[in-house]
Amino acid sequence: MIAVPALNIRNLDETVKRRLQIRAARHGRSMEAEARAILAEAVREPADNVGLFTTLLDRFGALGGIEVALPRREEPARAADFSA
Repeated sequence: MIAVPALNIRNLDETVKRRLQIRAARHGRSMEAEARAILAEAVREPADNVGLFTTLLDRFGALGGIEVALPRREEPARAADFSA
């Protein structure tokens, strides 16, 4: 059996505890699992969370891009009319 570190949190405010219970229920996990997820997210390094754009660029960037010729506007853009 592998020894797993434990963390006890004393003097947890009842409101915080209740919100943790609610959040855990929303995510379909135990309070302990929810606390682990919150802690993991809180200490994640920026490089660990690269985002969708970076993921797509890493995956498809080597394929190259395309050049799109946009036509010049003959008249300035108009503001949207929401009066109707």
